[in-house]
Amino acid sequence: MTATLREGELQVALPASAQGRKFDDRTHGLSRCMKAVDWIIDLPKKTYFVELKDLDAGGAVGHENRGKYLEDLRGERKDMELVTKFRDSFIYCWACGLIDKPTFYFVVIACKALDRATLLHRSDALRRKLPAGCPAGWTRAIAEDVAVFNEETWNHKLADFPMERRPSA
Repeated sequence: MTATLREGELQVALPASAQGRKFDDRTHGLSRCMKAVDWIIDLPKKTYFVELKDLDAGGAVGHENRGKYLEDLRGERKDMELVTKFRDSFIYCWACGLIDKPTFYFVVIACKALDRATLLHRSDALRRKLPAGCPAGWTRAIAEDVAVFNEETWNHKLADFPMERRPSA
């Protein structure tokens, strides 16, 4: 049986080699001063930290002002929030001894209004702000890479982790 992760209307099926968990719930152990990504997906040779923002959800709960959110996203005013979620989650997992393989940070902005050029621009900006890769003098990367997806690009690049929308009944 394939395991799944769900956040609102979005669901991802995990391959047999992966274990995933919802991380931003009450069980993660982060104090009120730290932020958490939505999911952590462990694979045999790497770990994915995944943050989701579903602007296309029915009613767009939490995103009443969708236009303002998109404006802030395009203007890089959401970047520090996204960077902080990854950094805090990474620090927590590192301090708990849970980080022992390459880590990747994926942000899914479920919004049909976002084109590939905007997603690539957001990915580049987050790579610079984290930083991703292994800067000079470092012996280890915090994040091997960072990518920003919508549902379509997630399914194209991560076909082994199909994402689908399942509206609540």
